[in-house]
Amino acid sequence: MPVQLALTEGDFITLWAPRWRDGGEEWEAFLGDEDALYGFPDVPHLAAFVRSDAEHDLSDHPAWPVVQELSVEELSPTDTQQYDVIGVPELVAERPDNWSIAELAEITAVVRSLASVCGLDVVHEVLADARAFALLERGSLPFAGREGARLWDRLGEVVVQRWDEVVDALDALVATPPVEPAALAIARRELVENGGVVAAELAEAGPHGFWDVVGVDPIMIGTAEGEFYTLRCYLDDHAVFLGSSGRIDVFSSPKALARHLASAGGSGHDLTAASTWPAVVERAVAGELEVAVEAENNYNLTGLDDDIATGPTAIDPTQLELGVELLTDVGDWAKDPEAAEALSTSESLGWLVSYVTRPDPTRLAPSAPFNNEVSRWNELVDELSRRLRKH
Repeated sequence: MPVQLALTEGDFITLWAPRWRDGGEEWEAFLGDEDALYGFPDVPHLAAFVRSDAEHDLSDHPAWPVVQELSVEELSPTDTQQYDVIGVPELVAERPDNWSIAELAEITAVVRSLASVCGLDVVHEVLADARAFALLERGSLPFAGREGARLWDRLGEVVVQRWDEVVDALDALVATPPVEPAALAIARRELVENGGVVAAELAEAGPHGFWDVVGVDPIMIGTAEGEFYTLRCYLDDHAVFLGSSGRIDVFSSPKALARHLASAGGSGHDLTAASTWPAVVERAVAGELEVAVEAENNYNLTGLDDDIATGPTAIDPTQLELGVELLTDVGDWAKDPEAAEALSTSESLGWLVSYVTRPDPTRLAPSAPFNNEVSRWNELVDELSRRLRKH
């Protein structure tokens, strides 16, 4: 059955095969291999993997051929198959009631099964540290009265002191295997067709309006090494780029970018977090994706160092502002504060940038030489260039 686990990095979808008998022996397994539990960011990713021929621990399950024929809807966890593992401390912070005890019992059961299947001794140790974990399946009766209150309080103490060990063990266990972009696009389309709303919006969007609808921007980054094309969107007011681990996947032309998305670019990067990403992949796979960069997404960094060296009057404010936007967006995405710090008004480079991009006639103009500002700017641009993963 499909299950959803809430862990540190978010919600993951996987499959759980509760105990079954085969050849006189009892078995239990999760979707994964000997080293990892396979967790997917959404159901279409799970469906795309399930429908592939990849080998895993459930391949020999007697019902696996049936699972491979399930629809996206049938592979979606129900409300009772969603386990908020990371939310357990909040769950035990209040006095117990029937609802909290039942939810904690379900979470404990799936965590205990994961520990048994995957050999997580530390999880067993934590669950054995409070007798109340073993009594949850009995409902609210064991937690009534003074003795029940003491049991619950002890359980709460263990959760406060040691539940992070459980979460850390599961975090380390989860891995997301790649899926075929075409299979993902099919699964996404199946999901969209069931809902209908997104499909209608995208069907009406022409090649230019399409990017506005999906909320993803093609961008151009110009450096001394040439012009490179990639994608970026904003999720919760934070920039997210086509790439992973602080490296941006860039291409020498819009067509090269579109070809990549159609073949190998459907997964394995941070833009998959965008709910509209499947629509981008679907158009790319169909050969209908047109990549066009609007003027406000044209980030040309070349020549700015020479202009800074000359002084404020030589700098194009629009080009500089766009360059600063790109540097700070990438820094925010990569969790690298260097650009934000260097461009703050308390630093000489940041003060110069502020003078050029937010002119104020009452402010005294920066004075030459601007060697330090040029050097700091080039350091930021060089760091950005090192983040570009060229294809």
